[in-house]
Amino acid sequence: MALNLRQKQTECIIRMLNLNQPVNPTGTANEEVYKMLIYDKFCQNILSPLIHVKDLRKHGVTLYFLIDKDRKPVNDVPAVYFVQPNQSNIQRIVADASRSLYDSFYLNFSSSIPRPLLEDLASGTLNSDSIHSVSKVHDQYLEFVTLEDNLFSLSQKSTYLQLNDPSAGDKEIEDIIERVVSGLFCVLATLSVVPIIRCPRGGPAEMVASALDQKLRDHLLSKNNLFSEGGSFASSFQRPILCIFDRNFELSAAIQHDFRYRPLVHDILGLKLNRLSVPGEKGGMKSYELDTSDPFWTANGSLEFPEVAVEIETQLNTYKKDVDEVNRRTGGNAGAEFDGTDLIGNTKHLMNAVNSLPELTERKQVIDKHTNIATVLLGQIKERSLDAFVKKENDMMDRGGIDRNELLAVLKGKGTKMDKLRFAITYIISSETINPAEAEAVESALIESEVDTSAFQYVKKIKSLNVSFASANSASRNNIVDWAEKLYGQSISAVTAGVKNLLSSDRQLALTRTVEALMEGKPNPEIDSYLVFDPRAPRSGSGSSSSHLKGPFKEAIVFMIGGGNYVEYGSLQDLAQNQQPVKHVIYGTTEILTGMEFVEQLSQLGHKMGLGNSVATSSATH
Repeated sequence: MALNLRQKQTECIIRMLNLNQPVNPTGTANEEVYKMLIYDKFCQNILSPLIHVKDLRKHGVTLYFLIDKDRKPVNDVPAVYFVQPNQSNIQRIVADASRSLYDSFYLNFSSSIPRPLLEDLASGTLNSDSIHSVSKVHDQYLEFVTLEDNLFSLSQKSTYLQLNDPSAGDKEIEDIIERVVSGLFCVLATLSVVPIIRCPRGGPAEMVASALDQKLRDHLLSKNNLFSEGGSFASSFQRPILCIFDRNFELSAAIQHDFRYRPLVHDILGLKLNRLSVPGEKGGMKSYELDTSDPFWTANGSLEFPEVAVEIETQLNTYKKDVDEVNRRTGGNAGAEFDGTDLIGNTKHLMNAVNSLPELTERKQVIDKHTNIATVLLGQIKERSLDAFVKKENDMMDRGGIDRNELLAVLKGKGTKMDKLRFAITYIISSETINPAEAEAVESALIESEVDTSAFQYVKKIKSLNVSFASANSASRNNIVDWAEKLYGQSISAVTAGVKNLLSSDRQLALTRTVEALMEGKPNPEIDSYLVFDPRAPRSGSGSSSSHLKGPFKEAIVFMIGGGNYVEYGSLQDLAQNQQPVKHVIYGTTEILTGMEFVEQLSQLGHKMGLGNSVATSSATH
């Protein structure tokens, strides 16, 4: 049975809404209880892509509020709290209980509540004589946002910036790693799987893999662990592989422009939590939801934009034909003699027409939605020459460079400041060796366009330092300090070498090629140095390899530390679908970023290292 993260997380949330009682096959509790739902901002984001208002009503939730809003008492009604386990939420819960806002409190924490906070909760409710109103306290292990069946984000902001910050100390790095491990543990607990973990040596990927391995080992020692129940024999027999990477493994995928529908909608229109707003035809803004309930989005998200435009046109023509057909059938034949059989026939056609109306209306709404989105996208593509950026960037990555005149023509042509900055950074990444005169000309062109060059200079600096650290790349860096010292340049060789070695003729991402190799489990020089962790096996030295861990694997979870995107997600889904038999890949990341959002983190790193011109960072976005 394929791992379906969206379904599993939704089931956990529905059980939580039903006061953690078993839910019957219809998805509701055996005994309906009307209740309140109180959540914080983070947990609202977890709920938002999975549960709609009508679903809340179905599960007896009559009112729902953010925890930090002032709320009036509601007597005789239980309240379900779904919040992160932090100090301010605990204080608020204690305050609500002491004021007897609700009849009873069902407390659900998005991840495991630390003991000191649990003690604060106990002493707070005890002191205010309200401990009797706390009915249940649950750790839900749901601290991640599932956007599609195979896509999740830990919603941990600016992880790349924090991990690569030159001023970050050991403690800060360890805290970030711990947060990532905690989020990944929640995902695995929700899926009820203990995977085989693979990662490249050194850097954040190894640190997360090693700490997650330890956390899973510690947890598996307890008898009633989260993985002993819920996991069927079949799923435990064929375990998935968890491949962990650091964003520096392939920087270009986070920066390049892309011409496929899903990445384009995200990058240009700012898709957030499966929702976006675009200008409507008659003025004002229109909000749309793009998720698995939209058949057009599901079927065409990975197509190039021109193909999507053709598909919209095709569906519109099919819709018009179907409407004409209904009208023809229900309009009767002109001049036909009336008899009893015709009456029966007409009644039948009318019934069919009435039954087909909801389906036709729904189809028309989907077509209108995507026509509107495509129109806005087309306007941006033309205004900014985005097709030229995509083509030239792909050419650079393929050829390992670009003609100087072509390069400068793009930088002096159409496009926003951010488009040009992303193009310039892609040029630096794609070049095997940096031509100082050419790089200077690029920088001058950026300054001429009033672009903040700190991100460009940061990547250029990493690239040049990379050469001197090439020898250090093969060495394992278990030590944080060792890793931090070699940070600038460490593992970025994968950006250049990886792209050159792993790019096949159809422009497959280095990440996708590596995941394919890891899932196949055959000897491959690109992945032979990758570490292996099996939390279920007796410990036999860090990252040691064993024959049963080699694969092949039917299912994989791919996790990117430091920000992921819809380009990588789409590429991995294509990989899974094109395998015989079809494989299954879940893609997750610390946060999903547009090219602009990621480059802003690079700009901040550049500033922290004293690089760049004096133009303000924000001006690079316009």
